[in-house]
Amino acid sequence: MSYSFSLVTLNCFGLWLPNTERRLKALAKELDKSSCQVICLQEIQLHQYQRLLVQECASYFYRFSEPYFHCPKGGLLTLSRIPITSKSFIPYTERGLWYTPMLLDRLFFKGMSIISLTWNSIPIVIINTHLLANFAGDWEQYGMYARVEEKQLRQLAETVRSQPTDSVIIVVGDFNIPRGSGL
Repeated sequence: MSYSFSLVTLNCFGLWLPNTERRLKALAKELDKSSCQVICLQEIQLHQYQRLLVQECASYFYRFSEPYFHCPKGGLLTLSRIPITSKSFIPYTERGLWYTPMLLDRLFFKGMSIISLTWNSIPIVIINTHLLANFAGDWEQYGMYARVEEKQLRQLAETVRSQPTDSVIIVVGDFNIPRGSGL
């Protein structure tokens, strides 16, 4: 029995690049050696990368990702050494405009991957997410990207509030928001 719960979250930059597979394999080998009970990954942008990570993280018997046509929905993958008691995926209702670089985030079907598990008799809900990427670096309150990110953060907050009150809620992921931002 472990007396501390540990989780790692990482945007693994799983883009379609020549060295991605080799890099993800090295990452997975290190993660599999770690003592963490749960791993939450973002930017898994191909099913082959998801399969590689699952295969190389063999000590994580439980996993969740929502299937999608070219990658897991939202590019999200959660691996666990603790049995997952429930799992779901909630897409963001606002994922950006089709005619802007936000199209990429729409294609990845960004949202929230939610798992529940019990560790040392403590119910835990883990929400793994990846918010809209702000390709313009425009953090003005009424900027095109900031408005979408604000809507996503509001939906995330509503999702957190809807979780069982007897559970520890852990929200992880790539929030794409700089320190000091009003968001």
